[in-house]
Amino acid sequence: MSSSSLDEKRSASYELKPQTQLKVAAADVDTGAILAAGVHEELEPDEAERLRKKIDRHILPLMCILYWVQFMDKTTLGSSAILGIKEAARLTTDQYNWLGTVFYLSYLIFEVPQNLALQRFPVAKWLSFNIFCWAIALCSHAACKSFAGLVVVRCILGACEGSILAGFLLVTSMFYTRKEQTVRVGYWYLMNGIAQVVSGFISFGTLHIHTEKFEPWQWLMIITGIITFCTAVAFFFLFPDSPTNAWFLTERERAMAVVRIKTNQAGVENKHFKKEQMIEALRDPKTWLFALFAAMTNIPNSLSNQRSLIVKSFGFTVLQTTLLTCIDGAVEIITIAVGVHVAARTNQRAYTAFVWKSPEILATVLITCLSWNNKVGLLCSLYLTGAFPLPDSSSPFLEVEIPFYGTQDKYKPRNRVPWAIIGVAYGGCMLLLLVIRWVLNAENKRRDAEPPSDEYDNVYIERMAADGVVEKIKVDKEFLDLTDRQNREFRYVL
Repeated sequence: MSSSSLDEKRSASYELKPQTQLKVAAADVDTGAILAAGVHEELEPDEAERLRKKIDRHILPLMCILYWVQFMDKTTLGSSAILGIKEAARLTTDQYNWLGTVFYLSYLIFEVPQNLALQRFPVAKWLSFNIFCWAIALCSHAACKSFAGLVVVRCILGACEGSILAGFLLVTSMFYTRKEQTVRVGYWYLMNGIAQVVSGFISFGTLHIHTEKFEPWQWLMIITGIITFCTAVAFFFLFPDSPTNAWFLTERERAMAVVRIKTNQAGVENKHFKKEQMIEALRDPKTWLFALFAAMTNIPNSLSNQRSLIVKSFGFTVLQTTLLTCIDGAVEIITIAVGVHVAARTNQRAYTAFVWKSPEILATVLITCLSWNNKVGLLCSLYLTGAFPLPDSSSPFLEVEIPFYGTQDKYKPRNRVPWAIIGVAYGGCMLLLLVIRWVLNAENKRRDAEPPSDEYDNVYIERMAADGVVEKIKVDKEFLDLTDRQNREFRYVL
């Protein structure tokens, strides 16, 4: 189906009653509706598998690379702490903590504009723009020798990186079924562990670069900034915006890629902001449960900028610390890989996450109670805090709190107060997981008991072909840009 044969003016009709039709612009329906309209053939399992593998080959490596890069860039501050940035910029402990805080403040402030932009603009191009901007900001860290300068570049970094997780979740939902999403999200999320390993080795390498004007922490910023810039270029030219225009798919494969995800009951995307949908989301208790869970899971995120300092505080040298942080990443890789496959195979995300969260509770107890001379025990306990394998929808709200009320000088060296706060957050997350699952399961059962609804069964797109003939093609409700409340066939993943 060639887009050149379609008139720009299209409309859709909602047959709410046999003799009543409500006509709306085609812009109000999903972008996949126009592509898949009129496709009635079944997608054979073999063809669906070939298509999935083709999608995997073209987008999954780029997603993994970018997620690795963004986490590595985000944690450069923590690595730089043992490479001399605090001394070079004459940072106090509070100022260093502020640098971690302003990143997430900026991340939080720009999260809404970033999400609106992801809806309005082509996803891949918008992500590429943000990657390019933060590559420049990252390299600019090397030129900053004051607290004020570092605050500026950290704010830019936070504003740009806020686009990545939302963009990736959006892209994953466009290309994959919900069953496939669990493992795919896990694949690019475990790049956090890869980033820690690579960052550790880069930090180790910079300690062996001896130049008069550049210190190791500056080399770290430059090297990671160059890697990020190269990623931005690759992303701009190679990453697709959606299945409807993926360069590596044929016209038929694009239509089949859209048909393949019909079971999600969520469509592909819609480029128009709908106020009524936002109001519905704000009134939905599930929204606030997920927001609270995201906030609770991100309280311990302050550890990302403190891990190197914590390891060093156990009594290890700078060189030893750079290498020991690599093990931290390896632990995360293993636990994430195992966790997402268990969740996918059992189809029980909440219960799997609950079990994987348990070691973190144990870790906070051990770090608080073990003898300060037990370096190996303390180190292994710290590694356990990276055991939670299932990514949440990132929300940096409470990241702001921990640097101020946690890792202050008055709590050192044991930091029992911040570890207690983190332990409570871990426990709160486990409780919220069970509450959210109960709510979603109850809603699924309620919908299963309802009689089938035909409210959105008779919807059509009117297309004008080149010869002037108006065609009326039925569109499935999966592509009507309905919310989860409107589409009663939608079921929540537990």
